[in-house]
Amino acid sequence: MNKGKNHPPVEGGAYWLYGLHAAHAALANPARDVRRVLVTRNAGEKLRLEKRHPRPEIVEPAALEKLLGSDAVHQGIALQVKPLESAEITELDLARPVLLLDQVTDPHNVGAILRSAAAFGAAAVVVLKHGAPREGGVMAKAAAGALDLVPLVTATNLVAAIEDLKKAGYWVAGLDGEATQTLAEAKLSAKTALVLGSEGRGLRRLVSEHCDLLVKLPIHPQMESLNVSNAAAVALYALQAPAETH
Repeated sequence: MNKGKNHPPVEGGAYWLYGLHAAHAALANPARDVRRVLVTRNAGEKLRLEKRHPRPEIVEPAALEKLLGSDAVHQGIALQVKPLESAEITELDLARPVLLLDQVTDPHNVGAILRSAAAFGAAAVVVLKHGAPREGGVMAKAAAGALDLVPLVTATNLVAAIEDLKKAGYWVAGLDGEATQTLAEAKLSAKTALVLGSEGRGLRRLVSEHCDLLVKLPIHPQMESLNVSNAAAVALYALQAPAETH
């Protein structure tokens, strides 16, 4: 099984979400439609189920491996869930950083970026409707619960999303290794939208042209670039660091 792809969705658009952190966050989210709960006997003792949740089905670990594949670190639990509704930019708490991903296609990376977004208090992660991975088990596992904590906004057009954020008072900064100033030197506020491109190709020209400025991370010359999920974590920390030093 290809570890870079989500497991196939089940009937009705639902999918299998697995792992303790992802499952706990999904069960705690009132907006999450949980259809089935499969648990091993040991994992079932750690769950916090409410009346609205389906009755848990006790299964053997081998049954979960057969369902999810041997590469899935399920920790004894799998939930059949419906994907969350995509939020609109106008519905967000527009006072905190926003991340926009330009053709980032690996669900592991998107999940890890969501995890960093939750850790550093970002308002949302914006992905393309076409050219980005759909919500699924691999993404949810990598996000470690953040998929149910940080809104994942699906945009038809990333340039239009950038312009919407500008209208809401955001400065839009594109991460580009060839930029002349670092993110720290730009002295941006928390109301910043960070645009990250895919590894290798970086930001597309039209997306780059609609950013207010381009910035880079101060990476040692011996290393060309960071993985996009690592870059997102460092950039979010850099946005917080100036405020924490006062």
